Amino acid sequence: MVPLFRILAAVMLALAVTTSTVDAAQWAWLGVRIRDLSEQEMDEISSRHGMREGFGVFIVEVMEGTPAQTAGIKTGDLVVAFEERPVTETRVLQRLIAASAPGKDVRLTVLRAEGRRRLDVRLAAMPRSVVGERIGAEFGFVVRDAEPGASSALAVSIIVPKSSAERGGLEVGDVILQINELAVATRDALREGLADASLEAPLRLTVRRGGSRLSLILKAPGA
Repeated sequence: MVPLFRILAAVMLALAVTTSTVDAAQWAWLGVRIRDLSEQEMDEISSRHGMREGFGVFIVEVMEGTPAQTAGIKTGDLVVAFEERPVTETRVLQRLIAASAPGKDVRLTVLRAEGRRRLDVRLAAMPRSVVGERIGAEFGFVVRDAEPGASSALAVSIIVPKSSAERGGLEVGDVILQINELAVATRDALREGLADASLEAPLRLTVRRGGSRLSLILKAPGA
């Protein structure tokens, strides 16, 4: 069973492509959550499929109504090639998708228990809600979904080490109240605020930490 922290890491990996310089409104989208393989999984795949070395990207989740679902990609598939290029880890797949464009037809090769399959996928434009989450991930943080009885849906749940978020002083448990000049009281408002943010400029956050209200500035990713 995959530990929860690896699934949370998969969310980050599915959203963050730090090398892409494409405008956010033009990001291509597959519609999956992914993770890297463990060493044990690599060994098992190598043995099962007769490969010299096991590699690939594991599909944790296929979102409904997405290019991935339309193409027949399934949870549990192992993506091993994008067009004819080997996919050895999550960042390779992310960069290849980021270098593509919405509306482009691409071919993915996946491994399943019954063997290798090639699937044709037409990439789509990334929805604004996902753009917002990805921009947050680019800065190095993820906001969790509210749990039953929770007082806020906007508490930070993950901070990526050495990211703009960590360097800017954002902490797990901080509740985001404002993004730049926009007050955010709901998860949708948070996504909208992040979707309008620029990766080329600092991100200004107002947060509640305990009983204090703090103003933080996160430098642009890569700055």
